[in-house]
Amino acid sequence: MPILISEPARTRAVPAGELALWQLGFRPFYLLAAMFAALSVPLWSLQFSGLTSNTGLRGPLWHAHEMVFGYTLAIVVGFLFTAGRNWSGQPTPTGRPLMAMAGLWVLGRVLVLTPFGLAAAIVNIAFPLLAAWALWRALRNGNNKRNYFFVPLLLGMALASAVVHASQLGWIPASWTALPAGLGITVALDVLMFIVAVMAGRVVPMFTNNGVPGADARRDPRVERLALGSVLALLAIDLLQLHGLWLVVVVAIGLLAHATRWYLWNPWSTRRTPLVWVLHVAYAWLPVHLALRAAAELGWVAPGLATHALTVGLIGGITLGMITRTALGHTGRLLQAGRVEVAAYLCVSGAALARVGLPLIDASWMLPAVAVSSALWSLAFVLYLWRYTPFLLRARIDGLAG
Repeated sequence: MPILISEPARTRAVPAGELALWQLGFRPFYLLAAMFAALSVPLWSLQFSGLTSNTGLRGPLWHAHEMVFGYTLAIVVGFLFTAGRNWSGQPTPTGRPLMAMAGLWVLGRVLVLTPFGLAAAIVNIAFPLLAAWALWRALRNGNNKRNYFFVPLLLGMALASAVVHASQLGWIPASWTALPAGLGITVALDVLMFIVAVMAGRVVPMFTNNGVPGADARRDPRVERLALGSVLALLAIDLLQLHGLWLVVVVAIGLLAHATRWYLWNPWSTRRTPLVWVLHVAYAWLPVHLALRAAAELGWVAPGLATHALTVGLIGGITLGMITRTALGHTGRLLQAGRVEVAAYLCVSGAALARVGLPLIDASWMLPAVAVSSALWSLAFVLYLWRYTPFLLRARIDGLAG
């Protein structure tokens, strides 16, 4: 189902000049996620270099948890609250309920830096649970069964966060060696990869054909089923913590399916349309991630390279591309990327190349790779904030609601 840009007409429009931040889910969550992205990654870079430290979820686990359940989940929820209202024709949280949801997310980001581990766990688990309930209510009331599957995916994110926090709180018995804290992060990343794969399959060919006349981006049902099925199979394998031949075979099948899918979308035709090519460039990191995942399983490369191809390359690129496009459309502006957007896209792509490429060339370059990547990542979201903060705060320029 395409993501519509128009809003339900019955929602009250905000008069020009008034604050519109709480009118629709994308506004506060895109803004908060971009602010968090711009600040948290440089702080992690300083911690990684040994120049500073933090409390709460320490080291790589803190960094992974916050980028998954902080940055990425905020954008997913903001997007689903916005798209869910269009899919169902029913309201999603606005006004005070939306303020409460945003406040809960902020509280979660603060609590993980404190000694109050139980409070952090409760808040971080509650956020996706409440988001799932709000989305379910809209989809159910609108009888939009096609998108019901997003609800269990959000519930899965809550469960994955619970595993991480339970490990940090010491609630997982030492005898349960098969349930490491990192399992929650791995499962959450698989869930996010599936969400990205589903949404990319819906919108990238459509955006390509709409934005580039004659592009002829295609979707093959067999390739679609294999691509999405391979991600679900990988999720199952990670849940069961299988390794060796099973993992390599599933990853290899997924690699071929997603590379074929990307090829059928005719990415080369979009090179003069930044609002579209950013999505193609980002999606190309999915087969790269799978290739590196197989290589890591075979002991050829470090596992962190595969992880960052997924997080910085795929998730970072896709989310930045979508929060620019949907923010433009839902504030009544032309769907056209300017120099600021292009610079941000190039920065996040450069961040992925630096974080994955430099250590792949020489493992001793890890420290400068993290420094360069974090600087480029942060700059990408500073540029987004500079350009889009006024758009997110103010009413639509076309006078409609949303």
